[in-house]
Amino acid sequence: MSRVAIVGYGRFGRALGSLLEAAGVGYRALDPVADIPEAHRAGSFQELTAGAELVVVAVPVPRMQAVLESLRPYLKPEQLVLDVGSVKVKPVHALAEVLGTKVPWVGTHPLFGPLSLAMAERPLRVVVCPNPLHPDAAKRARVFFERLGCEIIEQTPEGHDRIMAHTHALTFFVAKGMLDAGSGVDVPFAPASFKALSRTIETIRADAGHLFAAIQHDNPFAAEARSHLLGALNAIHQELEAIPPEAEAPETPHLELPALETGLPELTETRELIDQVDRELVELLARRAELARRALQAKAQAGQPVPDPAREEAMIASRRAWATERGLDAEGVEAVFRAVLRFSRRAQHTKGREPVSNF
Repeated sequence: MSRVAIVGYGRFGRALGSLLEAAGVGYRALDPVADIPEAHRAGSFQELTAGAELVVVAVPVPRMQAVLESLRPYLKPEQLVLDVGSVKVKPVHALAEVLGTKVPWVGTHPLFGPLSLAMAERPLRVVVCPNPLHPDAAKRARVFFERLGCEIIEQTPEGHDRIMAHTHALTFFVAKGMLDAGSGVDVPFAPASFKALSRTIETIRADAGHLFAAIQHDNPFAAEARSHLLGALNAIHQELEAIPPEAEAPETPHLELPALETGLPELTETRELIDQVDRELVELLARRAELARRALQAKAQAGQPVPDPAREEAMIASRRAWATERGLDAEGVEAVFRAVLRFSRRAQHTKGREPVSNF
């Protein structure tokens, strides 16, 4: 793929541009209110689409149809148009109405955002909605996103929006409610259960808080999901309110959380938590390896020497200090991080590079 055209250079448009650059794919972008690097800036739809194989429409869903209508005169039958909205029913309807059978198109939803990319979270997943009007469109979209290092999930627009209504939209809804209710996100003595929820809230605020209204309003199934959640919460609230203040909490099945497996519940729970932590550690190692590769690229671009033993020893010293603060064995933690450094060097070596400093 020689070049991609991006209509809309907001948060996601910029993030997509960085992915394209990392994959060696040329692109141009058009956005009258965004600061686009000169090397990638297009001054008109005609300039934007000239020579492009794929056109990404990265604009808010309410503006989708109007933008497509303005874009349509400059599109050619050999080009592929895709959107990247967080909902799919409405964008797919707009694509079908404006482009129909004349220009290939497909609806997609990258399940990641700027913060995910900055934190080197992997894997990157993208939902692609196959288009019966253009059977090859989904295949072409798959090839495009796989070149950017993404995994593909195929789903119908309706199926996608139903799932997002009960996951994406409800997560935003709960987080927004907790924020508006004044729930603290940085309480030093909060239990672990709240800390996990706090991280979710902070991620939403940093990565896509500006999408809250769109995710709730443009998903045709979001209102139903919110209603079901509110009904369930109200039922729990009423049942709790019915318990007399002086009485002991009764054993009410409706108020019980799902039980653990039979046998040794504490051991089962602990093993499940260990598995969860180990999975998170593996994901963190993958993210760290990606960040180390970014550091390597930055050094190469700046002409700086790659090996940096002083930086590595300073890093080890700081990790030892962190371990001491948490009451951990500093020597053991040092051994872990030296193993991490060796792992990162091997990971870089398997990418075709010489082993280098990780910082």
